[in-house]
Amino acid sequence: MAETEVFSQQRVGSAYSYNELRGRERVIYLSTPKTSKAVWLTSLGPKLEWGNQEMMWPVTDAALKAEPTERLEQLATPKKNFRTPTDYKKAIHVYSCGRQSVIWDVSPMAKKAEASGRVATLSKYKTPPTSYQEDRAKHAFSCGRQSPVWDVSDGAKSARERVRLDGLARAKTPHRDYVPPREVESMVSGNAKNAVASTRLETLARPKSRPEGPFRDPIWPVSPLAKSINASSRQLELAKPKGIPDGYQSNRFVINDVSRSARKAIATTRTQELSRPIMRATMDHVQFNPDAFIVSDAAKKARCPARIEELAQPLKR
Repeated sequence: MAETEVFSQQRVGSAYSYNELRGRERVIYLSTPKTSKAVWLTSLGPKLEWGNQEMMWPVTDAALKAEPTERLEQLATPKKNFRTPTDYKKAIHVYSCGRQSVIWDVSPMAKKAEASGRVATLSKYKTPPTSYQEDRAKHAFSCGRQSPVWDVSDGAKSARERVRLDGLARAKTPHRDYVPPREVESMVSGNAKNAVASTRLETLARPKSRPEGPFRDPIWPVSPLAKSINASSRQLELAKPKGIPDGYQSNRFVINDVSRSARKAIATTRTQELSRPIMRATMDHVQFNPDAFIVSDAAKKARCPARIEELAQPLKR
């Protein structure tokens, strides 16, 4: 918790970017609770402290003495519990998928019962086929690989040790500068438990007292000396507003008053002609020609010249 508070203060004081955080710093950033930015100038309503059972507004006497209607009593009625008393007496209960455990006590009659022929047939385990031959006696059914456990040969048992094997068999040692992680719970020494805080520590441990605002009224009386004072020439010069340059024209209003002569004016013939919109036919009507595929009589009686007949002859290959 202390580490989180220190990191939060460092984050507020420095120009940290959320995208630059990685690893543990990002986890601490995300786990830091959001601080309240409300102050006495911006807070509205009563002062609330979250986490308690106090109400935001006090309950009126009329609400305390009011009688509920039939509809409220109907809605306030709790749901009926359909569980039987025997459901609470099950000692073995497994919370799996919201269901009760399928393990229950076996009745004495079930222990003395004899299985039927069908049950006995279903309880038999599956036997391998007659042509099956097991070629690997020590086989672990894991990814189809042979078991890593095998018998050690006599030659391996009586083999001599070598320097290289001793070096490979030696466990890796940690670095000389390695410091093991500290325990989460630190042991407080006896001297620290019996220590007495000094006057300076008690002074620093006291919280800073701040008076609750507002500190003064927004309207305060003006002293008679301030009322009777005369401004100097420099103050009068600085108090003059910024003037408008010569030739400045203010903005025109969006809505202009229409003159009486413009209201009674009559448009000329040329103005009326120019104000008429251009009527253009659509492309469907422009390109539509009902006689597009009708052969004219002149085309029927025409004779092809010799050049066209020569061009119309097919190529001989």
